[in-house]
Amino acid sequence: MSDRDPILAAVDLLGPAFVDAGLDELEIEVGDLHVRLARPRPSLQETAAQPVAPAAPPSGAVAGRDGLTPFGEPATGMRFVSAPLTGVWYAAPSPGARSYVGEGDEINTGQVVGLIEAMKLFNEIKSDAAGTVTRILVESGTLVKRKQPLLEIDPR
Repeated sequence: MSDRDPILAAVDLLGPAFVDAGLDELEIEVGDLHVRLARPRPSLQETAAQPVAPAAPPSGAVAGRDGLTPFGEPATGMRFVSAPLTGVWYAAPSPGARSYVGEGDEINTGQVVGLIEAMKLFNEIKSDAAGTVTRILVESGTLVKRKQPLLEIDPR
């Protein structure tokens, strides 16, 4: 039981913050301690059994690729580069530095397009497709949600 005490203590400390932040998943590793918290995902049967009212996107909201987000759809023939996690979006590596990408720039698959700061860690956000950036959908320093579109691109 003594081997589990640090894990239980970590869960007791992290649990309320996890719930309050509305996170779907949180993983922390400190030395030999590894804790992963995740919300259960509904099964396909549970999802199909529950009627879901279509959510109206907030005014000025941007479209979203899969219909599962409140961001709608990209323009015809376009696709989104979306946030893989919730955090603060930064378009440049440091204040005053040139942005990673701008409208009209050609980008490649795997190219860094920005940073998301989550829990005091900066995560490089890489494009999952190649193409031309047609729109930048969020301002630097803005809190973004997981699956929120960041850029709209015209894929090659």
